[in-house]
Amino acid sequence: MPTHPNSLTAIGFDADDTLWENETFYRMTEERFRDLLGGHAGDTDLSARLLEAEKRNLAAYGFGIKGFTLSMIETAIEVTDGNVPASVIGAILSAGRDMLCHPVETLPHARETLEALAGDYRIILITKGDLFDQERKLAQSGLGELFDAVEIVSAKTAETYTRIFTQYGDGAGRAMMVGNSLRSDILPAIEAGSWGVYVPHDLTWVLENAEPPEADTRYRQLVDLGGLPELVRSL
Repeated sequence: MPTHPNSLTAIGFDADDTLWENETFYRMTEERFRDLLGGHAGDTDLSARLLEAEKRNLAAYGFGIKGFTLSMIETAIEVTDGNVPASVIGAILSAGRDMLCHPVETLPHARETLEALAGDYRIILITKGDLFDQERKLAQSGLGELFDAVEIVSAKTAETYTRIFTQYGDGAGRAMMVGNSLRSDILPAIEAGSWGVYVPHDLTWVLENAEPPEADTRYRQLVDLGGLPELVRSL
């Protein structure tokens, strides 16, 4: 059982763009996609069309690289009126496979912060996305042994955090969620009664943007993960 100087007993961490790079590779692949379609789609705003496809497909494909790849293919078919060359479809599939094989790059202070808090608090990885890909990234990150539990979920809601922090901790009221997404990591965690610590990333998917809950007494923001141990112990 962890020992701790205050009422906080469990800390949840987002994975993508909180502990390791993720959105950077999506942006690089999207640029590759635009290059592939540039000669076939005229003046079409390919990024906007791709985003619309992603929005439509979230309910069917969920979050992750595989859904993103399918959305790129769907967009390519739409903007070319079904005339996209097979070679372009093949290149899109190759780009998706490259993303699934990309080495994991942990973000500054990730390991040292987890090591500083592990043992005193129950440390939980809470991430959404493709199960196989998230498991791969966790294994390659070298951070797996620092977590008391790992939850790969289809969506992050107040109910999700209530369930997880009750199962692995002492309830949402004695827990904290740390992440780079206001919409997925911070707002629903605070709604559940937890602390929410926002650690912005330079690149964040537009669908994860939201207004910060500045007036909420359980909201905090940090420049990077390095300041988290001091913040935790000051509460």
